[in-house]
Amino acid sequence: MQSFPQSRISSRSRDIAIIGGGVIGLAIGWRLAQAGLDVSIFERGEAGRGASWAAAGMLAAGSEVEPGESVLFGLLKRSQAMWPDFAAELAEAGGIDVELRTEGTLAVALNADELGRLRQTHALQQRMGVEALWLTRNEALELEPSLNPRLTGAVLAPGDHQVENRILAEALKTVFLRAGGVLREQEGSVAVRTEAGRAVGVTANGVEHPAGTVIVAAGAWTPDVPGLPPEACPPVRPVKGQMLALAMDPAAPILTRVLWTQKAYLVPRRDGRLLIGATTEERGFDTSLTAGGMMGLLESAWRALPGIEELPLVESWVGFRPGSRDDAPILGNTSVPGLVLATGHHRNGILLTPVTARTVADLVMTGETDKDIAAFGLDRFRPDALERTSSWISA
Repeated sequence: MQSFPQSRISSRSRDIAIIGGGVIGLAIGWRLAQAGLDVSIFERGEAGRGASWAAAGMLAAGSEVEPGESVLFGLLKRSQAMWPDFAAELAEAGGIDVELRTEGTLAVALNADELGRLRQTHALQQRMGVEALWLTRNEALELEPSLNPRLTGAVLAPGDHQVENRILAEALKTVFLRAGGVLREQEGSVAVRTEAGRAVGVTANGVEHPAGTVIVAAGAWTPDVPGLPPEACPPVRPVKGQMLALAMDPAAPILTRVLWTQKAYLVPRRDGRLLIGATTEERGFDTSLTAGGMMGLLESAWRALPGIEELPLVESWVGFRPGSRDDAPILGNTSVPGLVLATGHHRNGILLTPVTARTVADLVMTGETDKDIAAFGLDRFRPDALERTSSWISA
């Protein structure tokens, strides 16, 4: 059972409005509703059907580590460590298993060039303290017998797992509502209301909803939220990703753990689906599926797992990651009193859900910013903060 900080919110300010009903908005709303606050989530369409639905659900802090992201990596690790308890609490509160799978993540190389890059990644993982095991060809094939036997190297990250993100979205809706939250879907364009320089609520479908705190968690659509003051508008953009799913035999899957190649990842689900993703495209809100995007994903996946050519294609889709200028989330207060941001999670939205929910809810209730998200405020993008921002990004 979770414990909550003593709320310092006055009785006049106990109404919380959240714009955005993805997993981030739902999880924050759940935590605040659990603490006894009056929380309403306003979603432009159907809750959980945006980037949260399009994701692959990987919890891969170690496998996706990048040079120059040491501060972000610390936040990713904290959230990854929270996931087992978070999943268990969701199951207890909502009766829904979000399918947290703990087989680890395997990355493979298939030629000499890829082997060199994989060795570089493995060296970085070791410097960052990631548990990452270098495997021989035979050791990799013992774990996943359907792999291409010509692979040249492999790394297993035992601590990198996955969760079924679509079930997660449904589970968060359930527990939020059970905790007393109000979910307003199909609201279209939801606007921030301000008076005398302070956020005082939202307007949805012409109806004003007063609130002591407004939290904007609208993902890639955040800059388009009407009424968002310019000084509180974050540098977030949509990063398009195309994905597809094949159908395996659930009783005899050809892959049992998350697999990374140089240009694609493969995520097996319990129901037999095999997710393959994802492209990274700067094309705005372009919803088109392209032959080139599908071919690139399938070719990369097929090189590592040749048996996929016999599997039926059952689904393909496009999602929009909320990318910031430095690919890190934007969390915390703005210069507008009463207005909080929780956006810009890019490819880590599912992974960062537990820590974002906890720290943003604590901020709203106590007025104090958790040290783990202090570096991820909107103010890091101010011109006078560029030097400081560059220093922590390259730390």
